[in-house]
Amino acid sequence: MNKLIKKPTLLDALIPVFLLITMLGSLVYVFGDGSAGPNQVALMLAASAAAMIGIKNGWSWKEIERSMIDTISVSMHAILILLMVGALIGSWILSGTVPTMIYYGVELMSPDYFYMTACLVCALIGFSIGSSWTVAGTLGIGLISIAATLNLSLPISAGAIISGAYFGDKLSPLSDTTNLAAAVTSTNLFDHIQHMLWTTMPSFFITLIIFYVLGFGSSANLVVEDIVILQGQLEQSFLINPLMLAPLILLLGMAVKKLPALPTLICGTIIGCLFAVVFQWDVVIALADNPDLIAIAAIFKGLFHAMFLGYSSVTGNVDLDALLSKGGMNSMLNTVGLIINAMAFGGAMSRTGLLERLVEAALSRVRSAGGLITATVGTCIGTNVLAADQYLAVAVPGQMFVKSYEERNLSPLNLSRTLEDSGTLTGALIPWNTCGAYMSATLGVSTMLYAPYAFFNLLCPIIAIIYGFWKIALPPIDAQASDQDTAPNNE
Repeated sequence: MNKLIKKPTLLDALIPVFLLITMLGSLVYVFGDGSAGPNQVALMLAASAAAMIGIKNGWSWKEIERSMIDTISVSMHAILILLMVGALIGSWILSGTVPTMIYYGVELMSPDYFYMTACLVCALIGFSIGSSWTVAGTLGIGLISIAATLNLSLPISAGAIISGAYFGDKLSPLSDTTNLAAAVTSTNLFDHIQHMLWTTMPSFFITLIIFYVLGFGSSANLVVEDIVILQGQLEQSFLINPLMLAPLILLLGMAVKKLPALPTLICGTIIGCLFAVVFQWDVVIALADNPDLIAIAAIFKGLFHAMFLGYSSVTGNVDLDALLSKGGMNSMLNTVGLIINAMAFGGAMSRTGLLERLVEAALSRVRSAGGLITATVGTCIGTNVLAADQYLAVAVPGQMFVKSYEERNLSPLNLSRTLEDSGTLTGALIPWNTCGAYMSATLGVSTMLYAPYAFFNLLCPIIAIIYGFWKIALPPIDAQASDQDTAPNNE
């Protein structure tokens, strides 16, 4: 039996968004950094508001609920990865991998150049493996620990790590979002990457300059004697040796070969546990904290304690204990709840047509190329906020804007570039987005604290809009074929 579904009005679409923004702003004001938990309630209440509007317009609760569940299922891969990263961190601290990274890192990285160097290193690794998540979950863990040891700003350090990781991810032909942006706009992958250089390189160059300046303005108070003391305490607690970096090298090698992320992280965790048993036997038994257990049982308990509850450092040095007491699946559960509730909200908004209505409103005022680029950026950011997933923020606007670019004789390369400039990069700046939640949980820095310092992620959308209004690097549809015809004459 057919039923009448009323198209939502713009007011219908704005009510859940306004309600969500109001609640989130109020919760940040009241709870500060501890607002992650209450934010989940706000997201569910906003999802309920969207559902009620959908029911008013003719949708049934079962249809809306099914959409919410289906949307949550899209995030399950990210959730499983998040849980395994927690286990990985715990096992890598227990194995001595993270302590070894800290030990050698404080020697090699000067506070004056730390932010810039961290950004460059993450960019290189990100380009090599095509995954910002892997960079943050491996190298980023060590870098953020080094920053804490050097008394550097953790929000700025996290911003540098994320900026570099996303730069490398964005330009890598191995990146899933890069391939997605090219696929959804039917553009050649390498033409897409080449066209992104117009916005990506200026943004990254400015980012490096800012981090260079911030490095000289940092307040690193750690002196050589403090570093020696710290290294001595690490040597007393763990076996420190370059060999302990093998789990990191092996995991990055698996990522370079483009092996699936979840099995790669599981292997990295298992390798970390094996290294812990072989090289940090006493540390594993001490973590079990039960002298009545036989050695094998204590080892078993210590390993699973690290993987689920994280590593607990009891050296007596408050700063070092805070630095090393982290990891475990348990530390990620709050983030998992945040993602689930955010995806439920996105599912309710999508099924009831409220998200599509907001996009229509954004397109209604488009009159120029600059306006079209701005609308694309705004829609990508809005999708990241409302749907809480960067893949949707690339795919959905990509499908919606293809005809608009064709009508203005703009090459689809302009659309694919803008999708990356905004859809790929802004997800990490939103606390309840899968990317923002992951980065915050992995690096141990609130999204709201590091977001102002993720300069690369902030600059790319701005430069994209500027290019749109100034008509810079906006080739028409036939430009690619024309360039290919004239290329041999330029050699």
